[in-house]
Amino acid sequence: MKISFTFLFSLCIAASAFCQTYITNVTIVDVEKKRLIPEQTVVVTGTQISAIESSKGSRIPANVLTIDGKGKFLMPGLTDAHVHFFQSGGLYTRPDAIDLRKYEPYENEIEWVHNNMEDLLRRYTKAGITTVIDPGATINFLNQRDIFKDKFYSPAIFMAGPLLTTYEPEVYKNLKNDEPFNLITNTEQAKEAVRKQLPYHPDFIKIWYITSRIEKDVEDSARKFLPYVKAAIDEAHKNNLKVAVHATQRITAELAVANGCDYLVHSIDDKIITDDFVRLLLKNNVTLCPTLMVTAGYINTFVQENKFSNYELLNSNPEPLGSLSDLEHLADTSLASNYRQKGLARASAFDLKDSIMMINLKKLSDAGVTIATGTDAGNIGTLHATSYMNELEAMKKCGMSNWQIIQASTINGAKAMSKEKEFGSITEGKQANMIILNANPIDDLENLKKINYVINKGIVIMPDTLLHENALQIVQRQLNAYNERNIDAFLETYADDAELYSFPDSLTSKGKDAMRKRYSPVFEKYPDLHCEIKTRIVQRNCVIDQEYITATGRKPLEGTVIYKIKNDKISQVYFIK
Repeated sequence: MKISFTFLFSLCIAASAFCQTYITNVTIVDVEKKRLIPEQTVVVTGTQISAIESSKGSRIPANVLTIDGKGKFLMPGLTDAHVHFFQSGGLYTRPDAIDLRKYEPYENEIEWVHNNMEDLLRRYTKAGITTVIDPGATINFLNQRDIFKDKFYSPAIFMAGPLLTTYEPEVYKNLKNDEPFNLITNTEQAKEAVRKQLPYHPDFIKIWYITSRIEKDVEDSARKFLPYVKAAIDEAHKNNLKVAVHATQRITAELAVANGCDYLVHSIDDKIITDDFVRLLLKNNVTLCPTLMVTAGYINTFVQENKFSNYELLNSNPEPLGSLSDLEHLADTSLASNYRQKGLARASAFDLKDSIMMINLKKLSDAGVTIATGTDAGNIGTLHATSYMNELEAMKKCGMSNWQIIQASTINGAKAMSKEKEFGSITEGKQANMIILNANPIDDLENLKKINYVINKGIVIMPDTLLHENALQIVQRQLNAYNERNIDAFLETYADDAELYSFPDSLTSKGKDAMRKRYSPVFEKYPDLHCEIKTRIVQRNCVIDQEYITATGRKPLEGTVIYKIKNDKISQVYFIK
């Protein structure tokens, strides 16, 4: 009996523990031995890889889900080893970095990230990221994490509770269970901060090791806070929890590792690391997550020079992405100008730090230190899920090989949580969290975008089925593409037979070809073309925007536009002048 893929897919979701999937004739990407193994059959039973064998002579039972992997590549699902779910990636997510609370209350940001956690998780899985590690969340997010544990659409989530910190920004105080920081000012307080998290079952503990901003005082400051850091590390280890430490200075990183840190997050950016430090990392089996691109996200946003790719425009949650251009039209222009100047100053200083980070990462990776790919997604300008490819590109620029980067993105992410025996490679007995690619990722890391199927917790998923965007998201996505003057991403949001009307019923354009002819010259002529939404109404499948369009050399335009959505595309647009 022939059973359809759709029917078997439904059965697998309903009873994954009993469903078998055979992936035949596929090339396995062996991330541990850095080799490609062609013509293999991989069997998934329930949530685990149950067998791996040569496809030659392999016998396929009846009534199982079979995927022909001929010409395709099977590799472990990716791990983003540094994300923050209490942050959206948008402009309003870090009031300690840019305080815009008079325009957007921080309570709204907290509500948004909680309400959209499922959306973000689905975007990670769609991108082939089947594991995420959150080094610093909140008590409320620790509770919310548990909701997604067995959801087929969610990556595996490893999460720390509030960051134990030697410095707490004022804006985060008194938020109760939504507070992302716990200030520690003595050793007993450090121990108690660890103990307070235990009832919520964090996967590990995170310490924000922040020192004086005055260069000559950095080492004294680091040594002053060291007893608190060590007390927290010892208390965490006493309770069988690993410890991640935020350390961007050589002295804090060295002291953290020497005193038991398991996982270093961020790159050391003030000095070139020593050979002794490299040997210490290797001896203590410490994993390092470099997060090379996160600072650039802040700088590009502050100076308003974000440039998003098609991939980001089409796959990011459109709301935080759209907010990143809000500085362009703040009512307080002096405030926007002030942050632009700060961004420019930071950019100048960052050039040196970036060079140091690149040299250090090359030295670490060549020495065999375990490097795990992480983005620090959620910070301003570092978008959940889609920022991953930017991080890989930065690692490549540091001199890491494609194999080294693939290892950092799979098995090394598992090692960060001491879970390499459970996932991170295509191995019998490990969790069936995998991606099937249409092209070889070793030839080109861009091929990681060419996902045929995601296999998450044993369930075979077609990536495009994971997300169903609502009318607001679709219209915002087309607005983002408009503001980027990206004609392809702009047209992707429209139906092939989309109709444009001058209100109420005068048809002015029909079809994407006509729209391309209409909008392409405008996008090319006005490189600073920008549309600001003054007011917005969303009702069912309709979005009504009051738009204000500006561009150098062009008179501002203001009008109301009605967008109608059908089958996840904009089908009709009505312009009211």
